[in-house]
This record gives sequence, C-alpha cells and structure tokens, in this order.
Amino acid sequence: MSNLLEGKTILVMGVANKRSIAWGCAQEMEESGAKLIYTYQNERLKKSLMRLVDDENSLIECDVANDESIKNAFDTVYERFGKVDGILHAIAYANKEELGGDIMDASREGFALAQNISAYSLIAVANYGRKILNNPGSLVTLTYMGSKRAIPNYNIMGVAKASLESSVRYLARDMAQYGVRVNSISAGAIKTLAVTGIKGHGDLLKLSEERAVDGQSVTQREVGGACAFLMSDLSKGVVGDTIYVDKGVHLI
Repeated sequence: MSNLLEGKTILVMGVANKRSIAWGCAQEMEESGAKLIYTYQNERLKKSLMRLVDDENSLIECDVANDESIKNAFDTVYERFGKVDGILHAIAYANKEELGGDIMDASREGFALAQNISAYSLIAVANYGRKILNNPGSLVTLTYMGSKRAIPNYNIMGVAKASLESSVRYLARDMAQYGVRVNSISAGAIKTLAVTGIKGHGDLLKLSEERAVDGQSVTQREVGGACAFLMSDLSKGVVGDTIYVDKGVHLI
C-alpha cells in the first residue's frame, strides 16, 4: 500500500457493481490512502453498492439527470465530510437498442439521452463540484477510444464520448481558476455491465485483447492506477488531457 493519496478525500460517482471500472479505481485509490465517498442513482444501485462498501454513511444518492439531485448530493457531501480533493465521474448511458446496427437508425431521443447522461453530466458535476473541491483539486472522467474511432455498434455512445472529451478540454480551461484540473482516462475494453450492453461485445473484447501489446486485456486495477495518479499531487502539471490505459490498443 502506498501513501500517494494519504489525507485526501475522493468522491466516486458511477460504481454499478464489482466489475465496474469505477470500482477498480476506487480500490486503487483506497489502497493509496484516500478516504472515499460514493454516489448512487437509485435504491437498486444502492443495494448493489452496499455489497462492496461497509459504511452506509459514505453512500449518497445522486441522479446526474437532475440538477437539484446533484446540488443536494454535493451539499450532503459537504455537510458530512467537508471539502473533497477529487471527484471521479464514471457515468455513461445509452439505450441498449441504440448500441447496435447503423448509427443512422439512432433516434433523436436516444441521441439526446446519451449526450445528457454521458457528456453533459460532467459539466453539471463540475458546476456544482467546484464549490466542494479543494484548491488544488482534481476532476477525472472515463472515456473510450470509440470517441475517435468508428467502433462497431458503439454508435451514439462514441459520439457522446467525443463530446465528453471536448468538455474535458473546456472545463480544464475554466476550472483552472478554482484550482481544479480536469482530465480523462481512455480505458481499454473490459467486461463490464456497460460493455455487455453493446451488440457483439464479445467480438469487441476479443479484438481488444488481440491488439494489446502483450496480448492481455487491461484490468480494472490498471485503469485505477492511472486514476490514483491523476488524483494525486504528482499530476499537478497534467491538465485537459486524455490518458490512454488500454495496453496500446489505440496505437494499432
């Protein structure tokens, strides 16, 4: 165990279950000395999270589709724990029927939903989060190379991730006045709940493994290591960037 994050408090948004990349990040940050707070969207996800987290006081309800819910959640964070040193935004969503076939078949409503939850939510989190983030602080989000490549069946989620990465750059510029650096991690394909919602996800995972420089898929904890770094004081010079943690898959 390192003391990379000793004395820091990190808010983790987006743990769905033990396979979540966000959970791998949380484990790495906790082992690096951080105190963690978690948000959950609804009671079903709270029950899932409680299988992983012992302290119910550290679980706070937050629906990023609702500004009032974000405000209330962050007010609760401040009341219970004071200011935090970092926020991990690991939230994305698209209707399952939009993650297959041709992108021309995507609905207007489905497109808007994916953008709202997967991209705009980071802006909303930054807006309310700046009031509870310490100076210096760190805001990190998760993306995927489907933002830059036409990945089969990824479709509107790829477009949403492109929007998310662009938002990171603009937020990095504007959050700097509050001493908050904003970055993203482009994680390799990992068998998560989100990935299994994509049509043909087995082929996607196989392709990713074949193109990894060592022939092995990246793990949750390897992504988590990069997250711990970005939350630490060692990353003070890293701003508005996307760090790839995919075993080199994006190179080929």
